[in-house]
Amino acid sequence: MRIVIVGGGFAGVNFAQGLAGNKNFDVTLVDKNNYNFFPPLIYQVATAFLEPSSISYPFRKLFRNAGNIRFRMGEVLSVDMAANKVQLHNGELEYDRLVFATGAETNYFGMENVRKNAIPMKTLNDAIEMRNKLLQRMERATICKNSRERRKYLNIVVAGGGPTGVEVSGMFAEMKNGILRKEYPELSTSASNIYLVDGGDALLSPMSKDSQQDTLDALTKMGVVVKLNTRVTDFTDDTVHLNTGETIQSKNLIWAAGVSAKVFEGIPTESYGPGRRLLVDEHNKILNTTNIYALGDTCLQTNDPDWPKGHPQVAQVAIQQGERLAKNFKSELKGDPLKPFKYKDKGSMAIIGKNKAVVDLPKPKMHFKGFIAWLMWLFIHLMSLIGYRNRIVTAYNWMIAYFSRDQSLRMIIRPDKRSKT
Repeated sequence: MRIVIVGGGFAGVNFAQGLAGNKNFDVTLVDKNNYNFFPPLIYQVATAFLEPSSISYPFRKLFRNAGNIRFRMGEVLSVDMAANKVQLHNGELEYDRLVFATGAETNYFGMENVRKNAIPMKTLNDAIEMRNKLLQRMERATICKNSRERRKYLNIVVAGGGPTGVEVSGMFAEMKNGILRKEYPELSTSASNIYLVDGGDALLSPMSKDSQQDTLDALTKMGVVVKLNTRVTDFTDDTVHLNTGETIQSKNLIWAAGVSAKVFEGIPTESYGPGRRLLVDEHNKILNTTNIYALGDTCLQTNDPDWPKGHPQVAQVAIQQGERLAKNFKSELKGDPLKPFKYKDKGSMAIIGKNKAVVDLPKPKMHFKGFIAWLMWLFIHLMSLIGYRNRIVTAYNWMIAYFSRDQSLRMIIRPDKRSKT
């Protein structure tokens, strides 16, 4: 059976690993990058606490011993459902089963100025670009004589009060109160603020009330200005406009406010639901198709009785869906009945800063905060990285940063724009 997987994130990789070594399946994994990366830690790359290689792993190395899995670097342009072909920007592939595991992309809600000027936080490329931009702006601030203009370089506005927004805000607050005072003495007396803006009435909306309040209290004590029930409406001329009528002077708007799935030419329009997510049945088959499936953030499944409005767009859903679909494909080949996907919620967590985190466990229902929650967050994220090298390097960097309250990765490294591939 020829299987083409589009996307090598949590869902795609776990699905492929479930079929690895099985000679009944000829698997081709397609991705525009040649590596898998760990999205929950891209903010640490963006803030120069980890190198990109610490949270990424090459696909070819990951599957080199699988035997039945090949990698193809490319981007999908369209699907020919009648001919069972997927058109890439550099060729085409034939399939018996096609699996979309493309995740989601940044959603700017139609605000063109925000799309052009804000700093997204979705991919590894985004994280590297953010690191370079912020470090360059810090350097420019040191030579800026006008205090009002300097403040634009130093003010940071984070849009989105989910885990990414909370974690990056906390990281910036710790850097402002520690590292930056040591390394940028020219800015020691400069006024600046970190703003966290969210349209809801609480941070970390999917988590418990205790976690929401603990997070708000911790960030406020760290100096973050939290603005709830507030949305960004525009970003132009170094000014962030809010729906309350307020404006914030800043060159740095970090966008972590929303995502939407991708649309693929050739897939029926009626197969898409809210957020452009592909509608799937209980076995993750896309509605109105016969042999095309979708996993993770890119799909919307309403057949799970515990999640009638669809599953949350989190890593555990993608992992479990990938594992279940691989088992179902193997069961189908044996003639065994298929099992519907049922999500097992293992809890949620977010880190706020050093020794500060929140964790919610569903069964038994428990809430943790502070140092214990922080240790739990470190352990889970460390063990979720692919490869022992990545785990060791990341643990080492975290240990150095913890005891020294510092790290040495704040280098501006940019490719020469004149170079061409």
